[in-house]
Order: sequence, then C-alpha cells, then structure tokens
Amino acid sequence: MKGFIPARGLSFAYVARNLWARKLTTLLTAGGMALVIFVFATVLMMAEGLRHTLGGTGSYHNAVVTSQGAQTEVQSTVDRQQAAIIELFPGLASNAQGRALASQEVLVLVNLPKSHAGAASKTLANTVVRGTTANGLAMRPQVKIVEGRLFRTGHSELMVGAGVARGSHGVKVGSTLHFGLRDWTVVGVFDSGNSGFDSELWGDSEQMMQAFRRQAFSSVLVRLRDAESYALFTRALAADTRLKANSQRESVFYADQSEQLANFISILGKTITVIFSIGAIIGAMITMYASVANRTVEIGTLRALGFRRSNIVSAFLQEAMLLGLLSGVLGLLAASFMQMLEISTTNMQTFSEIVFTLILTPMIAVQVLCFAVFMGIVGGVLPAVRAARLNIVDALRAA
Repeated sequence: MKGFIPARGLSFAYVARNLWARKLTTLLTAGGMALVIFVFATVLMMAEGLRHTLGGTGSYHNAVVTSQGAQTEVQSTVDRQQAAIIELFPGLASNAQGRALASQEVLVLVNLPKSHAGAASKTLANTVVRGTTANGLAMRPQVKIVEGRLFRTGHSELMVGAGVARGSHGVKVGSTLHFGLRDWTVVGVFDSGNSGFDSELWGDSEQMMQAFRRQAFSSVLVRLRDAESYALFTRALAADTRLKANSQRESVFYADQSEQLANFISILGKTITVIFSIGAIIGAMITMYASVANRTVEIGTLRALGFRRSNIVSAFLQEAMLLGLLSGVLGLLAASFMQMLEISTTNMQTFSEIVFTLILTPMIAVQVLCFAVFMGIVGGVLPAVRAARLNIVDALRAA
C-alpha cells in the first residue's frame, strides 16, 4: 500500500485521503461542528469588543474623582466646593493660565426615541449625556470632530458620538433634541476611536447643570502631571477630611465598568456552546463509527500487514482531529465577518445604551481552533478504540 510506512505508522496523507474519500459526510459533519464554533467565536468576540470599547475609553494620564461608594458617574455627586478643593491637590498638570487642568463633569441619562420605531411606537433607549468643559475636551485628544463643530460654552448645543450618529436614533448635525426642559441643537459629530464616548452626547457642563436643576457635578476629571503623580494625588485626596471621594485612572475606571457585562456574555455564551457542542460531538462520533464500519476489511488488512493497534488508534484520532480543525477553520471564517457589524446593548453598570463592534484577536482564534480540535478528539476516541479492537480474522472475513 502507498501512503504509509509500517515501521512508523500510518501517514497523515493516508488520514487526509480517508476524509476526502467521504466528501459529503465530511462536509456535513464539519458544517454542524462549524456552527458550534461560530457561536463560540462570536461570543468571545462580543466580550472582547465590549472590553475594548469601554477599556479603550479615557486616558491613563487622567484621573476620575467620584464620591465615595459610587461605581459610576451616574451615582456620584461632587459639589462645587469639593471640586475647587480637588483642583488644589499636588500632582496635577496646569493649563496655559497656570491653573490645574481639571474638568467638572455632569452625567445624566435621557431617553431618546429610536428612528426606526413606528409612529405609534414609543421605543426609547437610555443615552448618556455628558456635560464637559474646554479642559475636558483638551484632556481627551483622541476625540476628533468628524462633522460640524464643537459646542459653544453657554449655549444649548450638543456634539454626538459617532456611534449615536450611526445608530438607530437618527441624530445628525442640525437635529433638535428635547430633554432637560429645553431644546438642544446638534452642531457636531465626534469620533473617539470606537471607545465608549462614541455612545454619548456632549454639551456644556454649566448648561447641563441648569437644565437638570443639578446642584452638584457627577465627577471631576483631572490631568496628572507625570507618571509618578497619581500616587501623590491619591494620597492627598485620601488625607483630606473635607472629602469623601474615590479616584481611579480614567482608563481603569471605564474598563472596570465593562467586566460585569463582558463576563455575563462570556459565561452565557460558553454555556450555550457547551450544550450545542454535545450534539456536534455526537455527530462526529456517528461519522467516525460509520467510517469504522465501512472500513472493516481495510483495518483488518492493515493489522495483517503488521500495523499495531496503537497505529490504528492514532490514525482514527488524527482523522477526528483533522475533521475538528476543518470545522474550526470554517466556523472561524464565518465568525470573522461579524466584525463588519455594529451592535448595541445595555451597559449593566449605567443602564445606558452602548454601541460596539465585535473584535477577533489572535488569542480568540487560537482558543476557537483548540476547542474545535478538542471536539474532534472527544468524538473520535471511542470509534478509534473500536477500530483498534477489531479481530484481524473477523475483519478480513467481512469481505
């Protein structure tokens, strides 16, 4: 026989030819397993996309100060006197006027109607509206105006994130939104590099305070002077008895908000994948059992030629692994197209809508392919053992 060397066992070419000889069965089995892989990869990509969106929000060189115990800016209150005290702490960078580079920010949730809803429908979505300042814009250089202009201080004007502009709200430059007992004119669209800011509306902080009858800010954003300044700043903040506040680097603050939802998506998706994978493994097992039944004489001939039981087991396991790898490649290829979609969900920390894209990383690809091969191995173990245990004489008589 060609394609194998008795002294070393059956070759990989022999294994691959056996799968190719049953093209239809192989493709049907691989297709079923590929659907499971597609679900598994999509779930991992969703969790990664969410972590990237919120984890990429903000800067490592900024710090967010919120009231003690508040996990989000929505839950936090910092009054004017406290905000003024925070600006006096050491470790902060200065602006051109020599004052601390700080921004008193207001965060509120408003219900915006979705444009695809019918006339009789009242489909609403919670959207973050952020009141910020010129300093706040300066401390976030990743935010770029892609259409229109910046809002003007002292005016009821808004900039909308690119995610909101592309989404189902139908908000664009020139649109008028009504909330906070007044009308707001959209004057610009900004892009923050697919971060969480793209799901927000930004306007003047003082105007937001007035519109929502707020007596306190939600947070204070400060710029750190250098890499060592954060420890100096946090020590001063903790030592001041006039304040009961927490501080986190801005990037860490938003990354923490993604963990709960990302973990929920990951756990739920993996649970569904495990359930689906049981069916896929059974399908692979049936295919391999059928292969053993159809190749009884061939197996008997190989044993008669001197191949050991371990060679037979190895050959069938390689066949199952190759089947799993094929399904993994097909499922991963299909899942890669999901990166073209932009989806929205509710941030479980702030209960606001957040827009993000799915992201396929090399680590996810490795995990998916390993899982696919594992399914193939589990589905092929029992058939491989059965093939190896066939009696030589009985197998040859089957002809």
